[in-house]
Amino acid sequence: MSRTALAAGCLVAAALLAVTAGAGRRPRHRLRELNSAPPGPGSLPAGADDGDGARRVGRRPDAVRLAAGLAGLAVAVVVGGWPGLIAATPTAIVLDRALRRIEPPAVRKRRLREAGDLPLAADLLAAAMRAGAPVDRSVLAVAEALDGPLARRLGRVGRTLLLGGGPEEAWSQLGPVPGAERLTAAALRSSHSGAALAGALTRLADDLRADRATAAEASARRAGVLVVLPLGLCFLPAFILAGLVPVIVAVLGDVL
Repeated sequence: MSRTALAAGCLVAAALLAVTAGAGRRPRHRLRELNSAPPGPGSLPAGADDGDGARRVGRRPDAVRLAAGLAGLAVAVVVGGWPGLIAATPTAIVLDRALRRIEPPAVRKRRLREAGDLPLAADLLAAAMRAGAPVDRSVLAVAEALDGPLARRLGRVGRTLLLGGGPEEAWSQLGPVPGAERLTAAALRSSHSGAALAGALTRLADDLRADRATAAEASARRAGVLVVLPLGLCFLPAFILAGLVPVIVAVLGDVL
C-alpha cells in the first residue's frame, strides 16, 4: 500500500470517528449522577434511555482521541521521517482539543429542549404553588407532568427538598440549564426571605418567552445575512471577469 493511500485511509477513519464521537460522548459525571439517582418522579430504571440516547453502560472508547491519533498518524505518513513524527504529535493534540470544543448533537438537543421547557415549567410551578402545594411537592408534580431532561432535573430538585436538603443544594441541579439561573435565584430568595414565589415564577416565564422570541428574530436576521455571502462569492468573480477584465484589457491595449 502506498504512503498516500495509507494517509488517506487514516484521514477517512479519523473523519468518521470525529463525526460519530459527538453522538456517543457523554460527561462521566452525568453517568454517575444518573446511576446514583434514587427512583422517583423523573427518574429512569436501570439500563433505560434518558431521552437523548445516553444509556447506562460501561465506559466506551474515546472516539475523539482515536480520531486525533489517526490524523496524527496520517501526517506522519505523508511527511515521513523525523519531521513527520515531530509534526504528528502537535497535530493530534490540537485536533483532540478542537474536537472536544465542538458541542455534540445530543448535548445541544438536550440543552435546547431544557431551555424550551423552562417557561412551561415555571408556569406550572406557579400554578401549583397558587393552589397551596408546598415547594417540594410542586416541583415533584411538575416533574411528573413534564417529559424530558428538564423533568429529570426537577425530579432531583424535588427529591432533595423532600428529603430535607438545603435550597442551594437542591436548586443547583438546574445549573446547566440555560436561563435557569433566574429561577434558581428567585427560589433561593423566597426560601431565605419567605416571599411568595408564584408571582416571580410567572414573571420569569414571560421574560423567558420574550427572550426566546428576541433570540429567534436575531437568528432569522443573521441567517438572511449568511445566505447573501455565498451569492456574493459566486457573483463577484463573475462580475470581475465579465465586467472589469475586458475593460482593463482594452485600456491596456490602447495604451500599449
